[in-house]
Amino acid sequence: MAGLLDCATPRCLRRNARRGIGRALLSAALLLGIPAVAFAQSVPPGAPETPPVDPQRAYLFAHMTKERYGVLYYSVSVDGLHWRRINAGKTVSSDYHGHASIARGGDGRYYLVGNNSDEDPLIRFWVSDDLIRWTPYATYRPELKNLPGHPNALQRIGAPKLLFDGASKSFLLSWHTPNVPGAKEDPERYWASQRTLYVIGKDLAKLPARPKRLFGWDMATIDTIVQPNPEGGYCAVIKDERYPSYDWITGKTIRISCAASLLGPYPEPGPPLSPAFREAPTLIRAPVSNDWLLYYEQYAGTSYGLSRAPRLEGPWIQVSGNSGVAEWNRYEMPAGTRHGSMLEISRKQYDAIVAAFPGAVQ
Repeated sequence: MAGLLDCATPRCLRRNARRGIGRALLSAALLLGIPAVAFAQSVPPGAPETPPVDPQRAYLFAHMTKERYGVLYYSVSVDGLHWRRINAGKTVSSDYHGHASIARGGDGRYYLVGNNSDEDPLIRFWVSDDLIRWTPYATYRPELKNLPGHPNALQRIGAPKLLFDGASKSFLLSWHTPNVPGAKEDPERYWASQRTLYVIGKDLAKLPARPKRLFGWDMATIDTIVQPNPEGGYCAVIKDERYPSYDWITGKTIRISCAASLLGPYPEPGPPLSPAFREAPTLIRAPVSNDWLLYYEQYAGTSYGLSRAPRLEGPWIQVSGNSGVAEWNRYEMPAGTRHGSMLEISRKQYDAIVAAFPGAVQ
């Protein structure tokens, strides 16, 4: 039995479960006083699941809604899979507007980025000590004229995203900007011209004026998020913004590209991780197993989808949820939820947020 209890990784536990000894392992652990949360659940494919919960971890989803685009709402979860909207369905900030993206800085405070609209020339930042009260922090106006590799960029700033990189102790700010106007007879040429731009700096109040392109390949991309890879390097999760066709079969899907360094060079992204017509990816790690949970919106506000993987490099599987049939669902998202960003919080922070914004609507 000691040999079985030495098996502590999710991969090892899943292997033991396939050999028929997973329940024996869990029973032995309970007899020895080891919490069940320490062990990954393994059930036959399609069988009912009870998602594990870590009593120290919880999750916050800062997002907009279908009814009120760009306005800040909160949903929370203790298992990363079942979400409930709080504050009785009311907004949690009267000041914020944008596609919510939150990063925790090196000072321990949280920074939120947004803008009033794509036409707004300013990217705006808010700061919070507790994720409850947000106050304005700074504004940034990128210089979009004569950008190398992106000539004639339009004065449009789409969905700013924020990452604090612990290795460089710097903020990476990214967004998408087109360089071809739309036309009634060809509306997709506007979206096909979107490219991901970025700036990097130690202080959000002192960012360089001139952005650069994040990717060297010639592909329309929006909604890019960058995630440090625990196995080394970084992974960029992007929406391939080309329209799907026989010539571009990956269009309007979520894809991933991994590189050794924060700024790349990133190779062309791999195959789709989502169905088509999905956007606004956001990543968290599941309790216990630490699997990656990649959420994405089926726009506009239709539903949320989920893909799951043990590593950022995959393999990725699509998870059933929001189906209307309870026994098929492995996750649940409140109806009308639109895109934003998820982050892991402590159970103490979860309790404080729920107390500050009482009243669920789910």
